[in-house]
Amino acid sequence: MRPGPGEVIHFSEDPTLTVFEPHVARTSDTDVPYVWAVDGRNAPSYWFPRQCPRAMAWVREGTTPADRDRIIGAGCGTRVHAIEYAWLDAMHTTKLYAYRFADDAFHQVASPGAEPHALVATTAVRPLGPPEPVGDLIEAHASAGIQLRLLANLWDFWDEVIESTVGHSGIRLRNARPRPVRPSSATP
Repeated sequence: MRPGPGEVIHFSEDPTLTVFEPHVARTSDTDVPYVWAVDGRNAPSYWFPRQCPRAMAWVREGTTPADRDRIIGAGCGTRVHAIEYAWLDAMHTTKLYAYRFADDAFHQVASPGAEPHALVATTAVRPLGPPEPVGDLIEAHASAGIQLRLLANLWDFWDEVIESTVGHSGIRLRNARPRPVRPSSATP
């Protein structure tokens, strides 16, 4: 599920929305009210239950062959999304909907030093039509050739990703299981 030409898309578990008003998200690092949407490149980052923590990585210009093989996996395409086992049932049962908007009301936004990851509007916007069911979220990944990796805990993978040359994004990581406690390597 990706936007068509001249469109951006917003994913929601609520199929009853008719107008999107700008607001300040609870997790926002700005106090500017926005309506959030994504382009086709970033749409797969939202093929998840809203609260699902996920660590995502993809090959980009400058990605080394060693990092591609280590993070993405040799012969495994160009993108990997990782979630924790605890979210597998929700991936099967969550009903997610895509709202399409004309892209002319939106502009790109990115954190300092980061790749553009979203588009925002500062005025109320109406969808181009009714919301479309995304369908099976695991199948959406499979159809797009994106590997979906199940992990007991995201943190070791995330730590490797952010130190590598791959592009990456972490969403709702605050909802991930706690970091594993490592035994002290000090000897008495």
